[in-house]
Amino acid sequence: MRRRLGILAIGPLALAALAPFAEASAGPAGAEERPAVIGRRVIGESVEGRDIVAWHLGQRGKPTVVLIATMHGNEAAPRQILRALRDGRPIRGLDLWVVPTYNPDGLAAGTRKNAHGVDLNRNYPHHWKDLDGTYESGPRPRSEPETRAMIRFLKDVRPKRILSFHQPLHGVDTDTKKPRFARRVARELRLPRKRFTCGGVCHGTMTSWYNAKFTGAALTVEYGARPSRHLMRHRAPRQVLAVWGAKGGPAPGPG
Repeated sequence: MRRRLGILAIGPLALAALAPFAEASAGPAGAEERPAVIGRRVIGESVEGRDIVAWHLGQRGKPTVVLIATMHGNEAAPRQILRALRDGRPIRGLDLWVVPTYNPDGLAAGTRKNAHGVDLNRNYPHHWKDLDGTYESGPRPRSEPETRAMIRFLKDVRPKRILSFHQPLHGVDTDTKKPRFARRVARELRLPRKRFTCGGVCHGTMTSWYNAKFTGAALTVEYGARPSRHLMRHRAPRQVLAVWGAKGGPAPGPG
């Protein structure tokens, strides 16, 4: 997607096609409303045409981290963590991207899957398998526009660490690429250490794909079925920043 010479030759239509990859800097109005935001990027669209938005926070040049929530539309509580970071104070000590709503169609419908009935966390091109039922993996790897959008985004940003937030298993996966990092995340988020093995092999997951293809590490974080609003909007955002010793985010509050 970076054939710049071809783009220059083709002209405005080709440039428009690359709009999802262009990062818009936060202007004066945006700075007043969301002082933490330094940029915004539409990384792609869902099956039903809803934007998938990544918000750029923090400081460029610091360690790059991506936080992803609502991969499953019926696991919406953790997106409050990412929105609290986006809407809070400027973040220092981290180059942070947050994607609060990765599966907007699933969120709108209140379902795990996207509008094609595919579990996005079984659609990645690593150990993909033709699965049916709850974990419907799609007709082939990368079949879904949401999957392709996230792959392009992560290939471009290449974060050092990714946290993928889910529900309701209440724990942090320590059977992963960087166990020491996973233990630190569990400690700071005050969640138990667990092993999410999918009963053997986790087929086509985003974290397994990223861990296999890149030097950075992706980790699954699961909250319970009904985490409190205070936890999601106040405590957890500060705990996430503490993993990297970063500052900012939601204003200090009780708890």
